[in-house]
Amino acid sequence: MRAGLLLAAALLAACSKPSVPLNVLGEVPQFSLVAETGQPFDSHSLDGHIWVADFIYTTCDGPCPMMSTNMRRLQDQTAAEFPDVRFVSFTVDPAHDTPPVLADYARRYKRDPNRWYFLTGEQAVLHEVSLNAFHLQSVDGSMTHSTRFALVDKQRKIRAYYVTGEDGFLDRIVKDIQELSRETT
Repeated sequence: MRAGLLLAAALLAACSKPSVPLNVLGEVPQFSLVAETGQPFDSHSLDGHIWVADFIYTTCDGPCPMMSTNMRRLQDQTAAEFPDVRFVSFTVDPAHDTPPVLADYARRYKRDPNRWYFLTGEQAVLHEVSLNAFHLQSVDGSMTHSTRFALVDKQRKIRAYYVTGEDGFLDRIVKDIQELSRETT
């Protein structure tokens, strides 16, 4: 019986895929913006946390509501096992998306204020973060933006991008968060 259990365990181990480390796709430099609370937000507050980022605007009638709904789902799915994971939604419309507007939007999506931040600020800083750090689209007043989520590790290194319209992308993010949480710093 014991030999049978050992053989079964060995076969299961041989069949399981070893986890492949996530590549480093870029690095998010230090930035300073303004949170939905009206308080300054320094990216150093994210250091030591795994975080997920997206780019939205509050008057969007296209993909933004679904992106924010998915970010909320991700916030809820990770709450018990990964309470230190953070979520950051950057506006691409800083002229309209003031802290009070972002605060109303955040309430609509029932964000956890200790984990999910909505950021605005100078267009030039948002442009720098979106285009040059995340390698997504420019923040230039056109309201065009990427619909991808980005996964960032504890050292502000971008480790993965996810197309929000693909089936199962939330499950992939959770799996990758699990992988990153096992990494030693």
